[in-house]
Amino acid sequence: MRSAYHLRQSNFLHQSAAGSIRHFVLWVAAAALIAACSKIKEDALPTGSRVLALGDSLTAGAGVAAEEAWPVLLASRTGWVVTNGGVSGDTSSAGLQRLPALLEQHNPALVLVTLGGNDMLRRIPQQETIANLEQILSLIKAHGAKPVLLATPRPSIAAAVFQQLSAADFYSIVAEKQQVSLIEDAIADVLSDPKLKIDQLHPNAKGHERLAESIFEELKSIGYVR
Repeated sequence: MRSAYHLRQSNFLHQSAAGSIRHFVLWVAAAALIAACSKIKEDALPTGSRVLALGDSLTAGAGVAAEEAWPVLLASRTGWVVTNGGVSGDTSSAGLQRLPALLEQHNPALVLVTLGGNDMLRRIPQQETIANLEQILSLIKAHGAKPVLLATPRPSIAAAVFQQLSAADFYSIVAEKQQVSLIEDAIADVLSDPKLKIDQLHPNAKGHERLAESIFEELKSIGYVR
């Protein structure tokens, strides 16, 4: 038979374990609540709001008609006035140089930034790309506009073959540091599907339709679209 001491010790251990589990569950619940509260939704942009899409060929719509590029399709879905500020071949540095004039000319309420893909293709040092993107986001905020960063996938032959492209990891680092919204998977998902591409780097018309749809849904989840 177990002694009274051993019974008391066993009960104490069970109670301690149960208490630890309760504390852990409460801690996880509190952490989840804090994370949820930290994701404050943005105010919706009304019809007619000016929006700038700053990017490279993925934004410009290389290989498709001008009216088939995703910024134009996004404008038709939202009622916003979306300026396609995409220039094929642009690096983050080139986009940074063009940005001040675009902000002055269009005075956007929202800027969608899709840059960095050509930096990776040209093997520009990642820290240089990060610094340029951070300056771009800071300039946008200083102008009184809201920035949203769109990630492009890291070039990978294997990932392209297996249709599993994924966003380069530095985008999430930049977005977190700058406290801006990130649309992480929209472009990678489109470029992972051969039926949505005209070549390894560019969406076809159907790909731009998918991009516009995905970006629209992401902006809706952020709060910019009602």
